[in-house]
Amino acid sequence: MIGVKRKKDLIVVEDLQMVYRVGKIEVPALRGVDFTVKEGEFVAVVGPSGCGKSTLLHLMGGLMKPTAGRILVEGICISSVSDVERTRIRRHKMGFVFQSYNLLNTLTAGENIALAQRIHGDGYYEKGSARRILRLLGVEDKMDHKPCELSGGEQQRVAIARAVVNSPPLLLADEPTGSLDSENSRMVLDILQELNQSSGQTIIIITHDPEAASTAHRVLEMRDGKIVNPVQNLFYAVEDQSS
Repeated sequence: MIGVKRKKDLIVVEDLQMVYRVGKIEVPALRGVDFTVKEGEFVAVVGPSGCGKSTLLHLMGGLMKPTAGRILVEGICISSVSDVERTRIRRHKMGFVFQSYNLLNTLTAGENIALAQRIHGDGYYEKGSARRILRLLGVEDKMDHKPCELSGGEQQRVAIARAVVNSPPLLLADEPTGSLDSENSRMVLDILQELNQSSGQTIIIITHDPEAASTAHRVLEMRDGKIVNPVQNLFYAVEDQSS
């Protein structure tokens, strides 16, 4: 008998607002954003510079607190918990990939990943899992190389490995192809698609790149701090074999 397995809400954004204050001037970055991302979705957020995309990602990642509204990650309202709890949630539920890679230049690729494991596991490090994820991303032979010895594409693949080595439910990527040429961009996008399809990794990317956006299941367009194309999410459910 074929049934339908409903996907759970992984992240819920409700009436999210963010206002920056510059002296006595208030600058609204988000003006009431609402959307939901299901487990296993791949969502791209697009829009012109200054529309609020990066602010939205930083808020979803618990890197800032909103002026108003709520963000729920697996049912936990990260916009209202303590700083300590929000840090714990980031450590165990999120991985981050940035345009500038953000690797530590004094550490090798393997050591960058080891540091992420130790932070996640209170000091525990499993070298085998670091090597395994680097092998999957095609850079196992770069494990003992420092970032300055790697190309931009290799650095981004190491950054992705660092973000997913602890199997977080949510991967947040801010312009992951923004600093790469077309060949390396395609390679990084293929890796993200493979992570999503093979392991069910939930991914939200911020991007200006139409090709990057085209790899997602769903595209949310932002302008002036709002979502301007609320579309029906067609990824609510997947068919499941059951008897």
